[in-house]
Amino acid sequence: MRIIGGQGRGRRLRSPKGAATRPTGDRVKQTLFDILAPRVSGCRFLDVFAGAGGVGLEALSRGAARVVLVDNNRAAVEAIQENLAALKSDGHVQVFRQDARVALAALADAGVRFDVVYLDPPYDSPLYEELLEQIASTRLLQAGGVVIAEHFHKRVLPETIESLIRTRSVRIGDHMLSFYRPPEGD
Repeated sequence: MRIIGGQGRGRRLRSPKGAATRPTGDRVKQTLFDILAPRVSGCRFLDVFAGAGGVGLEALSRGAARVVLVDNNRAAVEAIQENLAALKSDGHVQVFRQDARVALAALADAGVRFDVVYLDPPYDSPLYEELLEQIASTRLLQAGGVVIAEHFHKRVLPETIESLIRTRSVRIGDHMLSFYRPPEGD
């Protein structure tokens, strides 16, 4: 696993051992950041189920102003801390070792808003819809923001969840990226 673009390009990232995390592959990251390119610089980026932090740290390398990484796995959070130290970026980063639902509620209660929210739970997780509902109902998303869910291509996510509307789906091998936005004017 490595950073594929921005100021940290080529930097290798440490991954925790074992099957507790599934790092997002370079092809998926490249596709994601090709799509997000116009909005990453200066954005506030939330990476939920961050694993070793590959996606959030990629956003940081590409100029995100603030990155929040959430994972409840101790080894993953330790890997994030090591990767963050190696990256030496100017951006502001927070790391939370918490259950995703608890972290989202705490961030919403603190009034934090994000331009990009990236959800990548285990592919067999029942949490996709619940977390998308929570994001929609707590107003974690800044006006004009986007939520992206990475999931197995055979898993179908709803077209609408609360106030979020799926605006795009992109398949990369066995992976799918589903993009959700609030309706215009929200």
